[in-house]
Amino acid sequence: MTTQQQTRPHAATRPVRWAADTVAAMREGARLRLDYSARSLWRVDRVIEELRREGTPYAAVETVLRGFGAYAGEVIVRESGAEWWATGGEHWIRTVDGRMWDPIDESRRCFAGHGSLRLLCLDAMAGHGGSPLD
Repeated sequence: MTTQQQTRPHAATRPVRWAADTVAAMREGARLRLDYSARSLWRVDRVIEELRREGTPYAAVETVLRGFGAYAGEVIVRESGAEWWATGGEHWIRTVDGRMWDPIDESRRCFAGHGSLRLLCLDAMAGHGGSPLD
């Protein structure tokens, strides 16, 4: 039997690992269970908002934000059939309609108070059929 990991494009290798590491860290450290559902992104947005409100320096959470962005991207991939793309060291999501999304940058924007991983998912999956948050 072939696992999902083996059939994924090479561009997915790093973000899938970052997402899995984030899921494990949140479960162990924050006792927060992330299940790769679109609904779980609401909780991720709240965690990022709490970090921002606490005045956590960006340098202290840079890797965490990358993980949250990768997690959001992986949610979009799993829920909609999108795929990871990598260019110049950056990782993007390409949805089935050809649009490109940068969930890792959206995580950074969320930390700055100007973004939402939940809304990114909603926008990326618009037109996919049904709301991912239903």
